[in-house]
Amino acid sequence: MQGKRDPVEQANEQSRDLYGVSTWEPRSTIDRLACTMYDGISYGLQTIVLVVAFVITLALLAQPVVLVFEEPSLSVFFGLSIVPAALLAGFIWYSDITTAEPLGLLVATFVLAVLFATFAAVVNSTVGPSLQAIPVIGTLLFFYLVVGPVEESVKLLAVRVFAYRSQTFDAVIDGAVYGAVAGLGFAAIENAIYIAGTVAQAGVGTITAATGIATVRALVGPGHVIYSAIAGYYLGLAKFNSQYAGPIVVKGLLIAAFVHGTYNVTVGIVPNVVASLYPISFGLAFVSYVILFDLAVGYYLYRKIITYRQTYRSVRDDTGVPPKPERTEFEPPQR
Repeated sequence: MQGKRDPVEQANEQSRDLYGVSTWEPRSTIDRLACTMYDGISYGLQTIVLVVAFVITLALLAQPVVLVFEEPSLSVFFGLSIVPAALLAGFIWYSDITTAEPLGLLVATFVLAVLFATFAAVVNSTVGPSLQAIPVIGTLLFFYLVVGPVEESVKLLAVRVFAYRSQTFDAVIDGAVYGAVAGLGFAAIENAIYIAGTVAQAGVGTITAATGIATVRALVGPGHVIYSAIAGYYLGLAKFNSQYAGPIVVKGLLIAAFVHGTYNVTVGIVPNVVASLYPISFGLAFVSYVILFDLAVGYYLYRKIITYRQTYRSVRDDTGVPPKPERTEFEPPQR
């Protein structure tokens, strides 16, 4: 949507120089100085944010790194814990019927999600104890007002600050792809921290402890991918609907944060209830609930992607534009 123009500029027929009256561009030395200072402040703030995130990330990853040096086999558990999330992110990437996203942008989004995840860790650990101390509703408030919104916001931020600005972000569905990659990055560092913490507390029986927590984290990871892919899809929708961009982004975050919070609240309750009512173990009840929850929420995302794909094919057929050739499972996306 083109920006509004001053009445003077609207009435002018290009016969007058309106610099400093109703238009402006850098002409003088001070103009260029102002532009340089603005760019410096803008990029400087981004640099400060990235440096702070990097420092916090190093601090949080210190324990996992030390443990890997002491017990190299633990690196296998770190890697295996994100395999399901990586496969899901790969499926969403494969489902992009438009041009493929550059590998560099995908990697950058992953790395930014790892860095920005640390902000969520700081907020959760700072606010969490106070909120959860509130009787009855403390945990609900924590998950719905802090964990869900904060974690989904930092994942979306990882997409917004870089990939979103690229010219290759040229379709709504690209938002879901980058959102999924951001969710994968978030899951990667979260899993590393959880696994390292559990192993460190176990003291003995390192492999047994790592196996148990890695299995749990492998189940949790796909949820991060699904939630942020939903928020990312709406971010993509916002990019091509600038008039309502803000509300669209907020809608995506509300959905992702609500689903995220609901998972956190219910995953500690439902498996216990099911295991008490039926002759099954808590472990089986837990695994079953997580998978069913992800399938239900994933279906919502799946419908979004399928609808986009079908509409993409339909409108290109209607306009006479030849559809992009279907890929086989061994062919990479077209660029």
